[in-house]
Amino acid sequence: MTLRVYNTLTRKKEEFVPIEPNKVKLYVCGPTVYNYIHIGNGRPVIFFDVVRRYLESQKYEVTYITNFTDVDDKMIRKAEEMGETVPQLAETFIKAFLEDARALGVHDATLHPRVTENIQEIIDFIAGLVDTEYAYESRGDVYYRTSKFADYGKLSHQNLEELQYGIRIEVDDRKENPQDFVLWKAAKPGEIYWDSPWGQGRPGWHIECSAMVRKYLGDTIDIHGGGMDLTFPHHECEIAQTEAATGHPMANYWMHNAFLNIDNEKMSKSLGNGILIRDLIKQVKPQVFRFFMLSAHYRNPLNFSDESLKQAANGLERIQNAFDNLKHRLATASQASEIEGTLQDRVAAIARQFDDKMNDDFNTPDAITAIFDLVAEANLYLQQERVNPAALQLFLDQLLAFDQVLGLLSHETDELLDEEIEKLIVERTEARKSKNWTRADEIRDLLTEKGIFLEDTPQGIRWRRK
Repeated sequence: MTLRVYNTLTRKKEEFVPIEPNKVKLYVCGPTVYNYIHIGNGRPVIFFDVVRRYLESQKYEVTYITNFTDVDDKMIRKAEEMGETVPQLAETFIKAFLEDARALGVHDATLHPRVTENIQEIIDFIAGLVDTEYAYESRGDVYYRTSKFADYGKLSHQNLEELQYGIRIEVDDRKENPQDFVLWKAAKPGEIYWDSPWGQGRPGWHIECSAMVRKYLGDTIDIHGGGMDLTFPHHECEIAQTEAATGHPMANYWMHNAFLNIDNEKMSKSLGNGILIRDLIKQVKPQVFRFFMLSAHYRNPLNFSDESLKQAANGLERIQNAFDNLKHRLATASQASEIEGTLQDRVAAIARQFDDKMNDDFNTPDAITAIFDLVAEANLYLQQERVNPAALQLFLDQLLAFDQVLGLLSHETDELLDEEIEKLIVERTEARKSKNWTRADEIRDLLTEKGIFLEDTPQGIRWRRK
């Protein structure tokens, strides 16, 4: 099955055809680094990590760019509150973002450019728009002239008149048109600034991504992504700026993830229901939150609750236990023989099922269902008294291939099952054979303290992490 992607621009699924064969240019709008990221921010961070991972699993060379907005109004206010400079504030929260993202199993982007590292490129971009009369200067600010761009509104599927009367916009006598948006903001006294042809100031929000996409990826990219809240105005404005400057489409595919609600209510400052990722993962394993995020299709709203997290933990435990038990049986299995053909066929069919679901607009919940199908096959096989190491390895390899895409498994067990624990398991087995129940129970208790839970089965001892 060929990969099909839902394109916000056309509002339909389209076959994915990259600009260059076997290469993908992917840009996702990153955070404004004035605070720690909350769980709502985590949805695009995790989902587009999976998009990147899946494309790489299909042998695409992916250049993945996600930026840091390290100067804007919020950052200036927050820096003043904390008695810091804007660059100091940015360093603190960029470091925190990377820590939180890595804890969630998110791979670093190919590059994380910052606005403040690209000021000259932004100024040059704006100057080009001024020269072609797509932008104009007004009292030290520079605005984009939306009336000149005929396609303004094509991403959000509204025309300029609908946007003007359907969305509340503050009246500003510096603008020619209420819909015009700022590209360069004149600095107020005491604010951070850069020199420009229009005076001292700093970039507007929308222009930064247009400048960085063009600098690092070119005039047209394959996929531009972000949360659905960015569709308008941010991505709409990016399109207007870039396509006016280059004469080419900014991106061939626009992808947007839906919102995360908390107990069926939208996250908001007024409700005070935002949960920081770094606080959450002190209470639950990061992989559980990642599993929860991928348990719904990215274009569907997702509701966060204690119950939904519990369900995610239970589901992930089934997968983790199968993985751990396969490794344990493999470590003690006898010599390998040829794998039964029907078993190979069943595993191959599940692998195709996984790819088919991921090829259908990155359908992660159905891809997880395929993993559960593999786990069911593995658990059934593990019930046999005598197992073939080659078959165990087949299951493990396929689980690991799935995990390369979704990033759900914990690999800490390799550290827990060190030589000491292996010896204790062997000793306990011997103690049971000699009916030394006291010693067998002592060893079980000791292993439990080390985080290893033992299960005595007719086929021998099986273990799992608690």
